[in-house]
Amino acid sequence: MRSELPGLLADLRSPDPAVRDDHAYVRLVELAPGLEEAERLRLGDELAGRFGDPEVHVRSFAALVLARLVEAGAHRAEWVEAFARWYPAEPDLRGYDAGLGWLHAAAHGADLLAAFGRHPAVEPAPLLELGARRLLAPTGQVFDAMEDDRIGCALGVVLTRAELTEHESVGWLGLVAEEFGRAEPGPMPPFASNTLRTLRVVYLLADRGVRPRGHRGAALTFRHRAAVREAVAGVLAVAAPYAG
Repeated sequence: MRSELPGLLADLRSPDPAVRDDHAYVRLVELAPGLEEAERLRLGDELAGRFGDPEVHVRSFAALVLARLVEAGAHRAEWVEAFARWYPAEPDLRGYDAGLGWLHAAAHGADLLAAFGRHPAVEPAPLLELGARRLLAPTGQVFDAMEDDRIGCALGVVLTRAELTEHESVGWLGLVAEEFGRAEPGPMPPFASNTLRTLRVVYLLADRGVRPRGHRGAALTFRHRAAVREAVAGVLAVAAPYAG
């Protein structure tokens, strides 16, 4: 591993956002496209191993940098497995902390979900179910920093994959409909509010197309656009009848 990387990886753990965000993250993203394949894989292994770290900023920024590596073409099946264990189970969904700065585990995980969703070696259907499980996990945090947009965009990116069947494109919504169907009268729990707002983003992208990070040109179209739009509308109507 080139000599600069160990120090950057150490700084990526820093609780100081000036060190972590403005220095380590920025420099690692600059380096990622030019790394040799073996360096990318070693770096990715280190980052995927951080999903079990006790500090949320370490877990979250590991996901964000790993997303940039995957966008640059790197991939291991073990990274997807580690991500699938961590993302729906992440307990700290705060967007920002006055001391630690941006935490954004939900949003950073969404960026990695989108990166895996564009990688041809990663099966898309399990990623859709993974996104649904993240949304449906119990939480006391209502998204307040556009996490719903980031997750909705990530799901939209996955839904552009050409190999998806119509059943796979809408099947993950059954998990949401089932959970919404168990709702009881009373205040809407945070997870349900987060999920509703995310699905509205997916509906919009089904209509207008999605532009992944770094994409140039016309928006990408969902593989089964009409089916997804109708299925999302049906699920929204379970919990939000005023949506139509």
